[in-house]
Amino acid sequence: MIRDKVSIITPMYNAEKFIKQTVESVISQTYENWEMLIINDNSSDGSYEAVKVYSEKDKRIKIINSEINVGVVKGRNTLIDIADGQYIAFLDADDYWTSDKLQKQIVFMKEKNIGISCTGYTRISESGKHINEIKIKKEISYNDLLKNNYLGCLTVMVDTEKLGKRYFKERDKNEDYVLWLEIVKETGKIHGLEENLGFYRVLDNSRSSNKIEAAKVRWKIYREVEKLSLLKSCYYFINYAVTALKKTK
Repeated sequence: MIRDKVSIITPMYNAEKFIKQTVESVISQTYENWEMLIINDNSSDGSYEAVKVYSEKDKRIKIINSEINVGVVKGRNTLIDIADGQYIAFLDADDYWTSDKLQKQIVFMKEKNIGISCTGYTRISESGKHINEIKIKKEISYNDLLKNNYLGCLTVMVDTEKLGKRYFKERDKNEDYVLWLEIVKETGKIHGLEENLGFYRVLDNSRSSNKIEAAKVRWKIYREVEKLSLLKSCYYFINYAVTALKKTK
């Protein structure tokens, strides 16, 4: 583990349309002690070629070329396994950050002496049009997180010195949410930096775009993963549904 270094985890599959903006948002960071680990998950477009240009110019950008499609969960876990930074951050191949994201978040985590944090972010359409701003709380408890998944994966940073390397469990959807729940039960709370430091792209064909399927997944998490009672599951599901409706406005 290299102290103060940030390992950025980026799974990539057919992201030729967006990956340049993603990589350039990392290169432009005011905080320079980072490595960007990208797994090319057997893309059939020009994603690999697009990233290869950057990796040849900047040795901090490293590409793993998968000969088969392993999916987001295994892809992220593969990269986490080889990451050598004290901090691990997540950035999918269609999202991007503000240039001061890493700097502000590391300062925030050091000041708070915490193992995990998140920030606010902006949701944008596939074409880059502004949809809405996602605000977060200063402190997010387990109960808060059951009501609403405040943590956009692109904003989360984990200090492996405090929490160790944390891996995602294989799921069709919401594998990140399950991991945040697991962590907050250990830490008691997750601290939020109340600034919008990232841009999350809502794709028409994304795994989270089908609201009915997403609702089914959330219910299963309450009942099968967190093993909440029927009454508690209904209570948190209502909160989830209300929040989901607000996000679409």
